[in-house]
Amino acid sequence: MNILNQIINGMNKEQIRFFKMYASRFTADERKDLLLFDYIRKSGEKYDEEKIFGRLYSNGDKNPFYRLKNRLLSDLNKSISIQHFEEEDIISALHLLALSRFYFIKNNMDASYYFLKKAESKAQAVENYELLDVIFGEFIRLSHEKTSVNPETYIKKRKQNREHIDTLRAIDDVLAAVSYRLKITQNFSSEENPVLPLLQKTVNDFSKDKNLIRSHKLRFRLFHAVSQILLQRRDYRALEEYLLTIYHEFNSEKLFSKSNHDTKLQMLTYLVNALFKNGKIKQSLKYAEELRKAMEEHHHLLYDKYFFFYYNSLVINYSKLDIDKAITILEDLKDNERIKSNSFYQTFVYLNLVLLYFDKKEYKEAIRNLNKLYFLDQYKSTDISIRFRVAVAELIIRYELKDFDLLDYKINQVKKDFKTFLAQKENETEREFIGILRSIINAADFMQNKKLVNRVKLFLKSKSRVPGDDTEIINYKNWLKEKLAKSDYRLNR
Repeated sequence: MNILNQIINGMNKEQIRFFKMYASRFTADERKDLLLFDYIRKSGEKYDEEKIFGRLYSNGDKNPFYRLKNRLLSDLNKSISIQHFEEEDIISALHLLALSRFYFIKNNMDASYYFLKKAESKAQAVENYELLDVIFGEFIRLSHEKTSVNPETYIKKRKQNREHIDTLRAIDDVLAAVSYRLKITQNFSSEENPVLPLLQKTVNDFSKDKNLIRSHKLRFRLFHAVSQILLQRRDYRALEEYLLTIYHEFNSEKLFSKSNHDTKLQMLTYLVNALFKNGKIKQSLKYAEELRKAMEEHHHLLYDKYFFFYYNSLVINYSKLDIDKAITILEDLKDNERIKSNSFYQTFVYLNLVLLYFDKKEYKEAIRNLNKLYFLDQYKSTDISIRFRVAVAELIIRYELKDFDLLDYKINQVKKDFKTFLAQKENETEREFIGILRSIINAADFMQNKKLVNRVKLFLKSKSRVPGDDTEIINYKNWLKEKLAKSDYRLNR
């Protein structure tokens, strides 16, 4: 899909409505640009360029069609810029800088100066020192044409601003050191979590400027670096303690603002998930509610971006606390326009319904939602690792339904469809599980087959890929343990 299709398919209702109004400023008997726009929007992934080209142009010459696409892309970008340029301070500052430059070229120095001052104010508000460096350079350029602009003022400002830029580089040096030390430190397992002391020691070791230690920029950048490292290492205990500390610090010091609101919501999202991973369900739900309230701040500035993460936090927590409530949330989400417009969100809804109905042992409902998942337009383009594990989950559900003939066929289909994927070393667990499952359904009496029982026990004793492995949709070992336990077999521990 090219950039024009991506932009159109990513537009919300307000953006579409605004563009139609923007485009209607010109009248014409035949608006090929709007016809193309509507076709791209409605066809989505089924977009057929030859089909729409033939509909719009009958002479076979594609050059006018390419010009039409370029003009439509240009008009879309202008419409989106007009609609949204004031919503984000840096974009607004760049817009003001562009206006100043335009009036400078037009020799209107008063207007150029006016918009340059506004751009300076915006850039200072968000501490964008790189942009300020450009703005101060424009002031110095303007001083050649406008005598009321004293270049010495902006030469001094630019010099001071360079000191801020040097500070940012020092912050980057500190972050590099923090990242390195965290990466080479083994997962923390002691009672006292050494993450925070390690951070403080590293900052002190690598910062010659004592003011830098309390720098807001450094503290926010540290959050991004440290949280990503702990997430990659799946060290949720350390992540929870770190996030609880810095979130309450930032709140009490009133560091959160509109310009860093995205970071606040990201921090809350990480905290909700870390608490869930650590089994602290009620506390996780408490911070999920705090996330919801934060999403409504600044006139719902980033509500759409975090909509999915909020509902994900409800579903994962209620799946442990109240399965029926989790199912109700998902059933309501199916009809939500935000969910319908995003194939990933739809996959999330149906896959979680499959798992929740499986946990309730309502296997027919699980299969019904699984089939709806398969029929989603985008499912075939879903990552192969997800499709593979969904296929393995279906094998387990088919076994519970005692649909053994179909199960045997499905096993063959999985082995055929995912032959290359199954051959990979990292998928050895799945390969062995599928082999065990086939042996179970082919055995006359599974529990009387000592060789097969021993094979299952050996599989259960094998190490997981990683501690707390959560890559499986249905936990294979727990499911097999349940099968053995039902027959009064005692596992060797």
